[in-house]
Amino acid sequence: MSVLAIVAALLLEQWHPLGERKAWSAVLGQGAQWLEAAFNAGEHRHGMIAWIIAVAPAVAAAAGLHAFLYWVHPLFALLFNVAVLYLTLGFRQFSHYFSGVQEALRDADLERARGQLGAWRSQASGHCTREEVIRLSIEEALASSHRQVFGVLFWFVLLPGPSGAVLYRLATYLERRWGGLGAFGGFAQRARDLLEWPAVRMTAAAFAVVGDFEDAVYCWRTQATAWSDRAVGAVLAAGAGALGVRLGMPLTTPSGLEPRPELGIGEVAEAQHLDSAVGLLWRTLVLWVFVLAVFTALRVL
Repeated sequence: MSVLAIVAALLLEQWHPLGERKAWSAVLGQGAQWLEAAFNAGEHRHGMIAWIIAVAPAVAAAAGLHAFLYWVHPLFALLFNVAVLYLTLGFRQFSHYFSGVQEALRDADLERARGQLGAWRSQASGHCTREEVIRLSIEEALASSHRQVFGVLFWFVLLPGPSGAVLYRLATYLERRWGGLGAFGGFAQRARDLLEWPAVRMTAAAFAVVGDFEDAVYCWRTQATAWSDRAVGAVLAAGAGALGVRLGMPLTTPSGLEPRPELGIGEVAEAQHLDSAVGLLWRTLVLWVFVLAVFTALRVL
C-alpha cells in the first residue's frame, strides 16, 4: 500500500502541482506564531511544551484516522495516504526554479538565471558568477530533494500511516521557525536533528548507490562535518561525490568572499552538471520506490 500511495502522490503532483502551498503555510505560520506568543518565556522547557502541542496532536490524528479508515476499508486508508503525501511532498515545489535556471543558462541569460536562483533561495543573487549560480542551484536541488522528498518518504515508510510524513514536515518547519529563538527554539532544533540523523544517511547512501559510489562515500565521510549544518552537509557531500563535481567553496557576496568549505571532488560546476543532478535525483527516487516495492512483495509472499 505504501508503494501505491507514493507513486500515486508523485504522479498527482506532477500532473497538478500544489504550488507554494501558501494556504497551508499561512495556517502553520499562524499556529506557530500563537504558540510562540503563548509559551516563549525564554526557557528550553517552554519550547518543548510548545513543540509537543504543535506536533503530537497532528501526528496522533494522522495515525488514528489512518487506522480507522483502514478498518472501514483499506482503499480509504490508501486514499488518505495519497492525500497526505500530496500535501507533504514537494518535488515540484523546487523543480520549477531549477528548470528556470537551466533554461536561462541554456539561453545564455545570466541575469535571468540569477533572478530564478534569488527567488528560489530568497536571497539576492545578482552578484553571483555563472559558475556560482550553477553550484548554488545544484546545492539547493540536493538539499531540497532531501527535505521535501526523501526525508518525507523515509519517515512515511517508518511510522504507521502518514504520521511519519506529518511528523517530519512539522518538525522541519518548526525548526526553521523557532530555531533562532535561543533556548525556546532549542528543542525544535534537537528534534529536527534527531529525525534527520537516520534520514540524511539514507539519502546520502542512495546518492552513492545511483552515482559514483566510491567518491560519494569518501566525500560523505571526510567533508560532511565541515558544513555548518551537518545534516545538509552529509547530503551535499554525498551528492557532490556522486556527481563528480565540486560544490561549496567561497561565494561572492556584496561585502566580499564568503568562506565555505569545499564539498566533492572532480570537475568545476558547469551547465551539464545541472542535467546530471536531475538524473541523480530521479534515479534516487526510482531506487526508493523499487526497494520499497521489493520489501512489500516479500511481505506479501
